[in-house]
Amino acid sequence: MGAVPGYLLAGIVIGPSALDLVKSPQNVSHFSEMGVVLLLFIIGLELSPRRLWHMRRALFGIGLLQVLSAALLLGALAVLLEQSWRVATVLGLGLALSSTAFGLQVLAERKELGHPHGRLTVAILLFQDIAAIPLIALVPLLASSAHDGPYAPGLRPLLAVVVGIGLVIVGGRYLLRPAFRWALSAGLRELSTATALLIVLGTTWIMVRIGISPALGAFLAGVLMAESEYRHTLESEIEPFKGLLLGLFFVGVGMAADLQLLVSDPLVVLTLTGVLVVIKFPLLFALGKCAGGLDTAGALSLALVLASGGEFAFVVFKQALDFGLFDSRMYNLLILAITLSMLVVPLLMLTLAGHLRPARLASSKSAEKAPTVTRQSAAKDDD
Repeated sequence: MGAVPGYLLAGIVIGPSALDLVKSPQNVSHFSEMGVVLLLFIIGLELSPRRLWHMRRALFGIGLLQVLSAALLLGALAVLLEQSWRVATVLGLGLALSSTAFGLQVLAERKELGHPHGRLTVAILLFQDIAAIPLIALVPLLASSAHDGPYAPGLRPLLAVVVGIGLVIVGGRYLLRPAFRWALSAGLRELSTATALLIVLGTTWIMVRIGISPALGAFLAGVLMAESEYRHTLESEIEPFKGLLLGLFFVGVGMAADLQLLVSDPLVVLTLTGVLVVIKFPLLFALGKCAGGLDTAGALSLALVLASGGEFAFVVFKQALDFGLFDSRMYNLLILAITLSMLVVPLLMLTLAGHLRPARLASSKSAEKAPTVTRQSAAKDDD
C-alpha cells in the first residue's frame, strides 16, 4: 500500500481522535509544512527550459486539460450544492490536484516510473505542482474580492506578490549563486548543507514577512537555481530533509483528521470521499486512453494513482479557512475526505491488481530501455 497510508494511519492513531498522545497537532503541522516548501524548491530546481520543452505536450496539454476539466466538474457540483462561486472555484481547483508524494512513491514501488503511464503521470503531477503556485496566490484575492470600496484589501496581496517575486529574482541573481559558491569553496559538507537550507528558508522568510505563501518563494528560488552548476548539489543536500518533513506532513494530516465527523456524519463524509474518487477516476481514465494514447491497463493505472486528493489541497484549504472562505466544519470535512481518499486508493489498487498487471508486463521491455523520469533522476538528463 505504500508508506503514505502508513503515515496517515500513524497520525490518526496518535492524534486527538484516538490515543491523544499529541495534544497540539497544530504545532506539528506548522513544522511539517516545511516538507511541502522543500518539495516545491526541488520541483523548481528541475524545471529547466529544455526539459519543459521536451515534456510540453503531456505537461502543458494533458496536464492543463486534467486540472481544468476536473475543476469544472467538481466546481459545478459545489455550485449545485448552493456554494458561492468563490468557494466553488477554490473547491474545484483544490480537489482537482492529486498527491505528488503519494503518486511518485506508488509508481516507484511498482517500478513503473519508466512505463508510458508512469511518464504521463509524472508530467500531470508536475503540471499540478506548477498550477498550485498561482492557486495559492489566488485564494487571498478571491477572499478579498467580496469586499467593496476603492480600498478593498485585494490590492495588498497582489502588490505583495509583485514585490516578493522581485526580491527573490534579484536576490537569486546576485546573492544565491555567489553564496553557494563560497560555501562549497570551504570544502565542508555541513557548511554546504547549512547554506542550501538557508537559501530555501531565507526566501521562505521573505515571503512570510510580506504576507504571501512561503511555497511560492521556495518554488521561485528553485527555478532561479535550475540552470546553476550547483543544482545537483543543492538537490542532494535538500532531499533528505524533504523526505523526512514530507513524511511528518502526512502524519500531521492524519492527526488533524476529525474522526468525530465520521461518527456523527458518516453519510456526508463517505459520500464526499466517494464523489471525489468517482469524478476524478473516469475523467483520468478517459484522458489517459484518448489524449495520452495509453492502453486500457495503463490508463487504469494512471487513473488510480491520481484519483485521490493531494497535499496541496491541505495548504489551499487551510488558506481558505484563514481568509474566511470556508467555515471550520467544511474545512474538517474536506480534510477528512481527502485523507480517506488516500487510504481508499491503495485498497482499490490491491483489488484491481489483476487488471493492472498487463500494463506492467506489456511495457516491461520498453521500461528497460526508457529512462526513468523522476524529480531525482531527471536532472541527470540535463547533463
